[in-house]
Amino acid sequence: MKKLSFKNQRRNEDVRRCLSLLIREEVKDSRVSPFCDVTGVDLTPDLQYCKVFVSCLGSEEELGKTIQGLKAAGGFLRRELARSLNLRHTPELQFIADHSVEYGSRMDALINQVSKEDRERVVGEVVNQDNVYREEEE
Repeated sequence: MKKLSFKNQRRNEDVRRCLSLLIREEVKDSRVSPFCDVTGVDLTPDLQYCKVFVSCLGSEEELGKTIQGLKAAGGFLRRELARSLNLRHTPELQFIADHSVEYGSRMDALINQVSKEDRERVVGEVVNQDNVYREEEE
């Protein structure tokens, strides 16, 4: 994977910031959740395509509806992006659901659970002596 130059990183951040503001303030589609956030943007070097990673607070169904609403508003967002930023080409926007926030919160909960178990454990007690792991259901 090619490392992004500083110029490309700055361009990605500018597009992310502008799209986040446009989605929050300008998009009036009822399918788009008010708790929608643009977590990342991946702009191709030739500025033709842009992957927009979107996260939404709520259920998977709400995220799907939000992605549909953003795809419907894609032309509007592209036009407003061209007005806001001075890019050679205005990229075609592709909206992708981002599950990293849920993954991060799940990992945080697991780490907190393990640290709580460690605090409750007696000093010198053997941990997992039989090398057996429990499968806990959520």
